[in-house]
Amino acid sequence: MSSHTSSNDRRARIEQMRRAEQARERRNRFLTVGISAVVVAALVGFGGYVLNKESQEKEEKEAAAKAPVKGEQTWDAQELGRNHVQTPVSYEMRPPVGGDHNPVWMNCDGDVYTEEIPEVNAVHSLEHGAVWVTYTEAAGAGEVKKLAAKVEKTPFSLMSPYADQKGAIMLSAWGKQVTVDSADDPRVDQFFTKYLQGPQTPEPGAACTGGLGGK
Repeated sequence: MSSHTSSNDRRARIEQMRRAEQARERRNRFLTVGISAVVVAALVGFGGYVLNKESQEKEEKEAAAKAPVKGEQTWDAQELGRNHVQTPVSYEMRPPVGGDHNPVWMNCDGDVYTEEIPEVNAVHSLEHGAVWVTYTEAAGAGEVKKLAAKVEKTPFSLMSPYADQKGAIMLSAWGKQVTVDSADDPRVDQFFTKYLQGPQTPEPGAACTGGLGGK
């Protein structure tokens, strides 16, 4: 009788252990499914956030490219000379935004020059679709540093001091120019967005490396 009772007790304990194991497996399955659902939902949500952000940034850039730049000066791009010359050129605007120029362009692959550069070479860079950032001693060191950081990470742009200009900070593209007082002026980003390889560019896609100067 005692042996039979012990056998029944063992079977009961084994059955209890089996049910407990099954319960743990069910809990683990539920937990796994729950975590997977949360992860999938998070990934979907993050993907949607990234897509929405990219879409919003694209729309903002497109809007900036269409909107006029406040205070901008414009010259008829078709009337600006484009001859290659080896002689000095007298430009009507300072800095120049177009006209006859040297056959060799200034390197403009995010190049920051700490000394003044030849106008006749910089104008050739504008013809290739570059944006030229210039500044005088009136621009604070902090402003110059911020602008340099932007130019350095932006292909088809260049920067240099230019003493003989009216504004402390000026941005020039082919036939376009604007004066700003600060590197944080929203027109800086707008000008880059609108005119870097913009529709005013006579030779879009032409090289900005292999010219004069360098980093």
